[in-house]
Amino acid sequence: MKPYQVAIAGGGLLGRLTAWRLAEQGIRTVLYDAGSPTGENSAAYVAAAMLAPAAEAVDGAPEVIALGYSSLKLWRQYLKRINSPVFFQENGSLIVWHNQDAALKNRFLQHLERAHNGMQPAQQWSADDIARNEPQLGGRFSQGLFLPEEGQLDNRQTIAALAEAAQQAGVDCRWHAPVDNLDELHAQADWVIDCRGIGARQAWNQSGGTRLRGIRGEVARVIAPEVKLNRPVRLLHPRYPLYVCPKENGLYVIGATQIDSEDDSPVSVRSSLELFSALYAVHPAFGEGRVLETNVGLRPTLVHDRPEIRCHAEKQLIEANGLFRHGFMISPSVAEAVVETVSGVLGGNRPETAGELPVLYCGN
Repeated sequence: MKPYQVAIAGGGLLGRLTAWRLAEQGIRTVLYDAGSPTGENSAAYVAAAMLAPAAEAVDGAPEVIALGYSSLKLWRQYLKRINSPVFFQENGSLIVWHNQDAALKNRFLQHLERAHNGMQPAQQWSADDIARNEPQLGGRFSQGLFLPEEGQLDNRQTIAALAEAAQQAGVDCRWHAPVDNLDELHAQADWVIDCRGIGARQAWNQSGGTRLRGIRGEVARVIAPEVKLNRPVRLLHPRYPLYVCPKENGLYVIGATQIDSEDDSPVSVRSSLELFSALYAVHPAFGEGRVLETNVGLRPTLVHDRPEIRCHAEKQLIEANGLFRHGFMISPSVAEAVVETVSGVLGGNRPETAGELPVLYCGN
């Protein structure tokens, strides 16, 4: 008998969640990652960790939005079983705009209603509503849209806590151990799961089917203790829509850009100017904040912007990828689908579905 039933390549958000959940099911699991328990090499390390299925429904595929709503419930369950403290907030999110951009609000509402089958998840807030619920934005915006069914996490606390939870559940975590050849893992495990994200691009694209590419995302982390926001705020803007996510102790994670590029060089001057100009427009007190860092992350993306699980029975290989910009929003549901797939193949069954995951490829 091999030492492990499952070996996972890639200890980013999806890899950690999958390893932890497999161990909870009593499956002997080893996890390999090129980085450390802090997850500094993963796309999840450069993320706002918004759990925003309603807002993302404007552009996201219906299947992804369904995964987002189910994942929000799973996060509540998971965090009760994780010992490490993780910032988790469910205060909804607020959409605002300047008066000259009011047409963007109408378009946003139309897309939102269409994505929710004629139902409208947004509550329209007046200037008084904004002032009452977000006092520091009072007088700055005359209208807003409140999306109550949304939340957020602290991304770095979460990935570190998942590393600890996986180890406590019995996962053999091999940090600073990059995987270049998946075949080598079969010497230790019956099945291999590839969760390397953009690092799996070459192997994924050799398998045929939808191609994997990177989407560049740029994020800033700012300390602004003079600003007090109670929930994530999105600014509708024709050129650079912005999100501002308040974490603990005056920390804000700010992002705007989504560039179809695999360039992972530092943030450009132009992007920085647009990002911080929009931030200043939300509240001038951000002008006195301190920029802790700017980061770039490549989000693994498939042509349809949905995740896929591929099960190659002849290779005893499962590939899970394509979380796009929705990593934290949908990863619990994707991980549960992977676990269900693994349980099926270990039980001798050829998987035809993977939980509620909408896209599944099964090899021969």
